[in-house]
Amino acid sequence: VQLVESGGGLVQDGGSLRLSCAASGRTFSSYATGWFRQAPGKEREFVAAISWRGLITYYADSVKGRFTISRDSTKNTVYLQMNSLKPEDTAIYYCALEFGNTGVLSDDSRRYDSWGQGTQVTVSS
Repeated sequence: VQLVESGGGLVQDGGSLRLSCAASGRTFSSYATGWFRQAPGKEREFVAAISWRGLITYYADSVKGRFTISRDSTKNTVYLQMNSLKPEDTAIYYCALEFGNTGVLSDDSRRYDSWGQGTQVTVSS
C-alpha cells in the first residue's frame, strides 16, 4: 500500500487547509487511518484517526474542535480539514494506516503499519 499526502502549504494564523491522504495498492484487511505530525526538534504526535467505515473518529485534545477527519471510501482518500490554524500547528503531517483495526482507534504511532512521506504545514503569525 502506498500513501500520498497532499494539501500542505503556508497559511496565516487563523487560516484553513485541507490535507488529503490517498491510498493505492492492495490491502487484505480493513484499516484505520491516522494523522500524525512532527515539528522540528519534537517527537511525532498524534493528531486524529478515523475508522474503516468512517463511523468512529478520535482527536488529540490540541486539535479538537478545530480539525475534522473524514474519508471518501470511493476514492480511498482520507481528509483532514484544519481550521483556526495556529503557529503551533506548524509541522510535517503524516498519514498512516493501521491494518486489521477493529474499531478501537489508537494514538500510538507504533500501531500503524504503513506511512506516507508527509506534507509540510506552516502557519505564520
